[in-house]
Amino acid sequence: MVSALIFDLDGVLVDSNALHVLAWERYLARHGRSLPPCPGSVIFGRHNEEIVRAFFGDHLDADRIAAHGAAKEALYRELMRPVLRDRLVPGVMAFLERWRTLPMAVASNAERANVDFVLDGAGLRRYFRVALDGCQVRRPKPHPEVYLEAARRLGVDPAGCIAFEDSPSGVAAARAAGAQVVGVCTTYEELPGVALAVRDFCDPKLEPWLRSRVAG
Repeated sequence: MVSALIFDLDGVLVDSNALHVLAWERYLARHGRSLPPCPGSVIFGRHNEEIVRAFFGDHLDADRIAAHGAAKEALYRELMRPVLRDRLVPGVMAFLERWRTLPMAVASNAERANVDFVLDGAGLRRYFRVALDGCQVRRPKPHPEVYLEAARRLGVDPAGCIAFEDSPSGVAAARAAGAQVVGVCTTYEELPGVALAVRDFCDPKLEPWLRSRVAG
């Protein structure tokens, strides 16, 4: 029996990847740097500390890493603010409304300011009893800690959770926690290891699959 639903943020609730890439491109340009040819492999599904180190080097101390990450995320929010509601993953609002009787959580590697920005700015906050960001756990995805903590705060067994993820690191984290995973293919066309892959929350495969598990 499914006891809770847990959602990643970027690529699952909001289709933000293109704007994250653009924000990094503009931020790096300010510092005389440029994106690599395939930036997604550096950016998507990773914690900001890892991304900043990849772009600026391992010599930075924790304060400088945090400053770079915060500045880039402020730029991202500036770019996203006028289009946020239009960038919600198709069908997600109606899906959350239909399933709101189940406990729900957000479990993301994103910074707190971005989590709050999306949940409050898009009117999604009311659906989630728990919202965890990448700074509330010691080990970000692909470690399962954020999923284990989300389940703990919801008061459910992780094995009874269904996680919605868009990246290999997120899939690995959710599976390691014991959850079943729905892969939302906004970022990657294929997500090995998921129980179900959907293009978005309008995909006709999703509702029957979920109902069969909620009904036992």
